[in-house]
Amino acid sequence: MHTLKGGAIVAYDKLTLLERRILEAQAIAPVIRAFTEVVGIDAAKEVLQRVNEDLGRESGCQLAGIPGDNSLTALAEEIANWGEDGSLEGEIVEETDRTYVVNVTRCKFAEKYDELGVRDLGYALSCCRDMTFVEGYNPKIKLRRTQTIMEGGSCCDFHYAMED
Repeated sequence: MHTLKGGAIVAYDKLTLLERRILEAQAIAPVIRAFTEVVGIDAAKEVLQRVNEDLGRESGCQLAGIPGDNSLTALAEEIANWGEDGSLEGEIVEETDRTYVVNVTRCKFAEKYDELGVRDLGYALSCCRDMTFVEGYNPKIKLRRTQTIMEGGSCCDFHYAMED
């Protein structure tokens, strides 16, 4: 799939994660809004979230399938890449070979969803993928998160732990 970026055609896989999520939200939000009129907001969000959780798991499996290791350390490196474009800002609280704790204090995903008028769908569009991504990447890594900026929290507190 190709899209326009600054007047040029760019392959979808060359876009940043934030750019991909914006395109996805612009494409699917009108469909979800129409679906909401028929089945209600809760059912519409449930379907949207289930689809995106499956996509998250699939992405984790794809990353795990790339030759290399699927350790927590490798995952932490991948997660750091997600914010390289400034879409996520925060601080690493703890980083060992068994734990990785990071607090995201600024989320441009939430900001962009606000601009698009789809913040209420934001968790089901994006945040819900985090847990299932980790499941697909390595079932021995567990993610615990108690809040998200998308849902009004002061930060997104990601606690990754490698189980025995």
